[in-house]
Amino acid sequence: MNVKAARASATRESILVTAERLFAEHGVQVVSNRHISEAAGQGNNAAVNYHFGTKVDLVRAIVRRHAEPMERLRAQLVESIDGDGDLRGWVACLVLPSTRYLRELGAPTWFARFSAQVMTDPALRKIIAEESLASPALARAVEGLNRCLGDLPPDVRAERSDMARQLMIHMVAERERALAEGTATPRATWDDAGTGLIDAITGLLLAPVTPVRPPG
Repeated sequence: MNVKAARASATRESILVTAERLFAEHGVQVVSNRHISEAAGQGNNAAVNYHFGTKVDLVRAIVRRHAEPMERLRAQLVESIDGDGDLRGWVACLVLPSTRYLRELGAPTWFARFSAQVMTDPALRKIIAEESLASPALARAVEGLNRCLGDLPPDVRAERSDMARQLMIHMVAERERALAEGTATPRATWDDAGTGLIDAITGLLLAPVTPVRPPG
């Protein structure tokens, strides 16, 4: 890599890290590309536009920056139980890639809060959905999970899947926020936090179903 290419790569990395932090702490919509360029120490306020294009392109680049290592972690988990997994094992395949990845990143991290901010933005949440659909390991984990929930009515399964998704996104983001602020957390480590989430989501999926009474 020549000097010019190396400098461009370093600039892109600086912009990605800065944008992720600012989006996590303040929200995606209130942070401008100009603000990111300035915070990343770029003399050219159009640096974000030059290297990434639109804000949507920048958000997608941040998501993809983390997607590959998380996919490797999930693939290892799926391979370890594929064909023999029970419900708890498949739930672990959904939860642990996030908590283990954040543990490996060390402190501080911003990706969990960034993801939560993106998922609450109707215009951007489809980016994470699209990237998720490109994950073979995630598809296998969801397939395995669904095999364990064959007796659950489809509408209840869909509802509880949404609940589980919210827990996985926002509970992880809340722990990351607490660590950044130096406040107490219910669990001492990311591994313990992952265990707690697996317990909660497994219990949620196995909870009894109360029949819905017809109106009138």
